[in-house]
Amino acid sequence: MGVLVTGASRGIGRAIARAFAEKGDRVAVHYVASQEEAERTFGDLPGSGHGLVQGDLSDPEVARRIADEAEALVGGVDVLVNNAAVAPTAATAHPVAEVSYEDWQRAWRRMIDVNVLGTANVTYCVTRHMIGRGVPGRVVNIGSRGAFKGEPESPAYGASKAAVHSLGQSLAVALAPHGIAVTSIAPGFTATDRVAVKLEGASGEVLRGQSPFGRVGTPEEVAAAVLYLASAEAAWAAGAILDLNGASHLRM
Repeated sequence: MGVLVTGASRGIGRAIARAFAEKGDRVAVHYVASQEEAERTFGDLPGSGHGLVQGDLSDPEVARRIADEAEALVGGVDVLVNNAAVAPTAATAHPVAEVSYEDWQRAWRRMIDVNVLGTANVTYCVTRHMIGRGVPGRVVNIGSRGAFKGEPESPAYGASKAAVHSLGQSLAVALAPHGIAVTSIAPGFTATDRVAVKLEGASGEVLRGQSPFGRVGTPEEVAAAVLYLASAEAAWAAGAILDLNGASHLRM
C-alpha cells in the first residue's frame, strides 16, 4: 500500500511514517524545510519503496506537485495522512491583546494557508488520483483538541483545526461513493522534540495534570490511531473525529 504523510520530518509525522513502514507499506515522507530531519526519517524506515517529497503546501501548485510526485514514488497513494501544519509556538503566538494588527494578520494568513488550504488542496489532488485509479482509499486528518478546547494564545490555530475537522466530515460524505473514507484525529498535548521544553518544571506539571492519567500523549499513540483509521476495517468510521487526549478535554 502506498502512503503519503505530510509534515513527516519529525514528531508525530515521523512516528506515523514509521508505523506504516513497519507494516510493510511504501511511504512518501513529505517535508517543507527540514531536509536533514526528513532524511533521518526516511533513512530509518524499514522496508523499501519509500521516498522523499519536499514543498510548501501553502502554494496550490506545489500541493499539486507533491501529490503527483508521491503518486509516482510509492506506486499510487492509497492513504493520505494530513499532518503538516503551522503549530502554536512562542514564535507563532498571537494573543489578541498583545500583538499588532499586522502580526495578527500574518499569523492568521500563514496558518490558514497551510493548515486549511494546504490540507484541502493536497487532499483534492491525492483523492482525484484515487478516483482515477478506481481504488478504495483513506484520508486521515490530524486535527487538534484545540479546535474544541480553544487556543487563546493562538486562535488562528484553533480555528484552522476546527476547519480541518469540518473539511474531513464534508469530504467523508462526498468521497464515500468512491470508496474513500475520510476521518480526523484530535490529539491533545503530545510529547515531541519540538515541545520538550514545555514539559520541564512547573509547566510540565500543569500539562500532565490536564489528564487524569497524569501524563501527556505520545507520537506513537497518535500513529496507532492513524493505522486503525487507515485500515480496511475502519471504513465505517468515515466522518468520525477521534478525540485522543487522555480525557483531558471531554466534548458533550
